[in-house]
Order: sequence, then structure tokens, then C-alpha cells
Amino acid sequence: MKENKHFFAVDLGATSGRTIIGSLANGKINMEELTRFDNNLIETGNHFYWDIYALYNEIVKGLKKAVHRGIAISSIGIDTWGVDFVCVGKDGALLRNPLAYRDPHTAGIMDDYFRHAIDKKTVYGITGIQFMNFNSLFQLYAMRKNGDTALEHAEKILFVPDALSYMLTGKAVCEYTIASTSQLLDPRTKQLDSRLLESVGLSARHFGKMTNPATVIGTLTEEVQRMTGLGAIPVVAVAGHDTASAVAAVPAHDEHFAYLSSGTWSLMGIETRDAIINEDSYQRNFTNEGGIEGTSRFLKNICGMWIYERCRKEWANAPASHAELQAEAMKQPAFRSLINPDNEAFANPASMVAAIRDYCQATGQHVPGGHAEICRCIFDSLALRYRQVFGYLKEMAGFPIKALHIIGGGSRNNYLNQFTADSLDVQVLAGPQESTALGNIMLQAKASGEVKDIWEMRRIIAGSLELKRFEPNHTDEWDRAYDRFVKLP
Repeated sequence: MKENKHFFAVDLGATSGRTIIGSLANGKINMEELTRFDNNLIETGNHFYWDIYALYNEIVKGLKKAVHRGIAISSIGIDTWGVDFVCVGKDGALLRNPLAYRDPHTAGIMDDYFRHAIDKKTVYGITGIQFMNFNSLFQLYAMRKNGDTALEHAEKILFVPDALSYMLTGKAVCEYTIASTSQLLDPRTKQLDSRLLESVGLSARHFGKMTNPATVIGTLTEEVQRMTGLGAIPVVAVAGHDTASAVAAVPAHDEHFAYLSSGTWSLMGIETRDAIINEDSYQRNFTNEGGIEGTSRFLKNICGMWIYERCRKEWANAPASHAELQAEAMKQPAFRSLINPDNEAFANPASMVAAIRDYCQATGQHVPGGHAEICRCIFDSLALRYRQVFGYLKEMAGFPIKALHIIGGGSRNNYLNQFTADSLDVQVLAGPQESTALGNIMLQAKASGEVKDIWEMRRIIAGSLELKRFEPNHTDEWDRAYDRFVKLP
């Protein structure tokens, strides 16, 4: 009887991380969380850093726990958030903890870059990446401008998942999906662009070899083997960017789908064979990020459950459970108050409740009172914003979109899922919640020869869980609300 392989997944977010064991048996995937830990920012010297050594130590702890439990690990894979990186010196040592994307050193830096380096439209034409001041390109430019000594002495620049893999194996690579978040990569050549690199005083030699997902990087160093009690276990470059791993786990049966990775941010997009870079995508600030097996993830960031979660912290008298709070919200009149979730007023206000009320007053709408009215306003507005972005996707996709897959933690929000189906007038399929970890594990399975391609991965995932289906009940009321929504600032 064939012995099941056990894949060790490291899934790191901006606030917490997990180690997970996954295995395949009888055409289904099984997962078990081994450890969970905080990922804390370090504030010192007027900067914010990630503690890369603490994250490495947590990975080692997870490996030790697996050994203690007698789990025979077949391989290891790491996914993280995007854009951030570590500087490595000529002697192979990390020069400093990496700066975090929340660090203020990039405030206003984009305009400076466009004035003194390369203009905005040219940068988008090369990369097809939406503009955010914390993209790696602008972090590097700010560091160079500020005389950062770690960058000055860097022999290699390693994105966070690649840096952690380097600490485990001693091998330096540049995994494609994480590199695609940097605004340094040309998705047509699938390589870092020399002109953009030169603009921040770097060249391709400063980065590891471009490596596709499901590629073995190397095996654990003797040091890590000794620390953990493991042997020469391979470390696999999965889709290092967590969203890329999540999209790899979308349980679609064909290419005619859109996805919504729903959480603090809502990421709505499609999977394409080639990047979509044109005037429409530029004006609408869509992004092209790397997917697996040569695909691109054409998507847009939408402010998601951030607004709802911020309000919950302010509501002293609201029900503690999501179910009770949302049930109360559903008793309120629909579309009485609407907001544009991506208006800058909701980026990080001192009071989200006050920001919503001020916005509604300024736009001549009913000013929502208690938590139920505000919650209903948020859900109605998110569903209408999803409709707007979905409409852009349908225009630019080049193929009919027959379903929307909602993945991530927000896939459990049944009310918003139904609103989304009604607003978009499309079938919504919700799940899996643990899409990032599933994608990480399945890419390790592909590297080991257990599965052959993305569609086999997706068939296994679809067969391992029960998706919730939400059929559209589109009405004229949604159309009238949308007409109001698109006129909001």
C-alpha cells in the first residue's frame, strides 16, 4: 500500500502565522494545523521592521513538533504577504531585519520617483502593476535616497518567503509570484526589468534565479537538520505570494470564472494566460500578478471587511457574535445609505463609524444610526462595489465569466455572499476558507509528482469540501441602487 506523503506548509500573514500538515489520500486532501503564532512588527529608530529571525524560529519549532509527533515530512513550502524583502551581505549573512511595508519611509515617494526616475505611465506599461507606495520598487528607491546601509552593502535581495527558504537551505532564489508583486517584473518576459532595476541602483545579479512555483529549491542545511532531527528534506518554492497560493486553490472546473479573495482586503480578479496591460487597466488601476503554470492574476484590490471590523471595535452595545449582529442588520431597510468603500475617507480614520456618518451626511443621504444600520450600509455598499469591479472584469476578460468563487475567511459570510450574487447577477460559489494553505500544500504535491497540473489540483480540492452555492436573485432594486452608487465620490 502506498504511504501517504505529508507536506509541511508555512503560511505567514501580516499579523500571524501558522504551520500546517497536509496529505493526500483517496483523492482528497486533509489538513491539520500544527502551530499558530503572532507576527509582530518591531518599531525602533522611527522605522517598522519584521522580525525575520522570530519567523524562522517559529518554522523550526513547527518542524520540531512534527518530528516529535512522528510525522514523516516529505517537503516544506512557505508563502507570505508580498513586496517586502531582506538584504543579504557578501558573506551570506542577513544584514538587518527587513523593513515592513507599513513603514513611513515611502510616504510621498511615488511622486518623487516619477519626477526624477521613470514616469508613471512607463512604469505601468512595463509591469502592469497597480500603484501603491509600498511596492518594492518604491521601497528600494526610498532606501537608496536615504542612504540605507543595508541596501548599500547588499549582495542579494531576497523577498520574504525566499529569505526564509534561504535560511533553511542556503539556496537563494527569486520565486516568480512573489517577485511579481514588486513592480520590478515584466510579466511578458517573466523577468525583472533592467531599466527599473537600474533606477534603484541594482541589476539582475542582486536577485536569485527566477524560479517557478512547484520547484525544489534545495534541502535543509545540516544545521537545520541537527536542530530539528530531520533529514535532508526538500524545500519547495510554492506560490510564495499568499494570494497566488490562494488562487491556485480555487475549485473551478474550467477557466470561465472570477475569484474574490475575501478578508480584510477583497481581491477580485480573473486568471489569464497573458497580462492585460492597456489604457483601461491603467486608468482603473488594475494589477497583473504572477500565477502558477505561466498564468497571470489580473485583479483589483478593494477595501473589504476592514471597514466592518473597524466598526465592530467601536460598537459597545452590538452583539458579540457575527451571526447575531448581521441578523439584526438584515432587518434594516436596504440601500438606505451607501458608501464607496474605496474612498480615502475609509483608509484609516480615527473613527470608522464617524467616517461613515460624515460621508453619508456630505453626500445627502440618510445618516445611519446604530450598529445594525451601519452594518447594513457596509454590506450593501461592498456588494455594489463588487458589481462595479466585476463589470470592469467582464469588459476586459476576453471570455465569458460564468461564476464567481469567493475564497478566504469572508467566504463564510452568507449574507454578503447572497448580496454579491444578487448584485452581480451571477452564481457565487463560496469556499474554501483555507485556500492559501491548500494552494501551498497542493503545489508541494505537484513538485513531488502526486498531481500533474493546476486542474488536477483543483479537482482534488473541489472533491475535498462542500461548496456553498448562492444563486442570483437580481432585481430592479439592485439596479436602482447601483445607479446611485456609481455617482458617489
